[in-house]
Amino acid sequence: MTIGTSARGRGRTPSDIPTGTWIDRYPPAALRPYLRLARLDRPIGTWLLLWPCWWSATLAAAAEGPAVPVPMIVGLLVLFAIGAVAMRGAGCIYNDIVDRDIDAKVARTATRPLASGAVGLAGGWALLVLMAFIGFLVLIQLDPTAIRIGLVSLLLIAAYPFMKRVTYWPQAWLGLTFNWGALVGWAAATGTLGWPALALYAGGIGWTLGYDTIYAHQDKEDDALVGVKSAALKLGGRTRPAVAGFYLWAVALFALAGALAGAAWPFYLGLAAMALHFGWQVVSLNIDHPTGCLRRFKSNRDAGALFFAGIVLAALLG
Repeated sequence: MTIGTSARGRGRTPSDIPTGTWIDRYPPAALRPYLRLARLDRPIGTWLLLWPCWWSATLAAAAEGPAVPVPMIVGLLVLFAIGAVAMRGAGCIYNDIVDRDIDAKVARTATRPLASGAVGLAGGWALLVLMAFIGFLVLIQLDPTAIRIGLVSLLLIAAYPFMKRVTYWPQAWLGLTFNWGALVGWAAATGTLGWPALALYAGGIGWTLGYDTIYAHQDKEDDALVGVKSAALKLGGRTRPAVAGFYLWAVALFALAGALAGAAWPFYLGLAAMALHFGWQVVSLNIDHPTGCLRRFKSNRDAGALFFAGIVLAALLG
């Protein structure tokens, strides 16, 4: 099998860059590769980065009541949305810079702007600086404690692209990185770092291990040939029970977060809906169907929304 040419399995999409999106219709052609480099045509990563921020800030409102007024929370949700777009874009650009040679050898990623040469290395770095600067402008609007916590995440971001070269568990490092917003959100709302935020963060790591292991099964053949590691390669046929375990880990710790925060009953209703969604993912998972894996990965946007709805209702009743 030649990397970059094989369909690699039933339902295999040859490229992860969608066509026919707003980027193909509205911006000037010269800007399109840069917008794709920042993943502005694929918002799923932004949602997965954003949910822990929104969960935590809103759970803080449920826990603290009038001490965390609604206008403050609404303002934080807007700031976190802008920051998630910027920092997800910056993280993807950095990852693509580091991985451009590997991406060029993998069918699904070979057409990415840096791997294909549509964007040069200097252009990639320039866009990375711009997106990071936007994220910085958002961060400095927050409470000083939240700012300090947010800056620590840069260490996790910097190390992430190299994890698949040294461990079969880069998904665990992604969990540490992508759920950091659970700590920032709570600190932004309360000025402190509370136990509910730590429980949310720990649960989010399990959540990320689940969804990103599913995602990694799209590339397992190419990853093995290129020589990089993933949980999909490590787990193989044990993926289904492992993902079930990761999601149980997430649900248990999210429930602990609600208990520590004294959240009202809608919190647990939202969590139950999320758990049912996880159950559907596990039961219906076919690790040899890349398109199905991608669908289940993307469906975690909806899982996060179900949980968020429960937290919002709990805050309104609190």
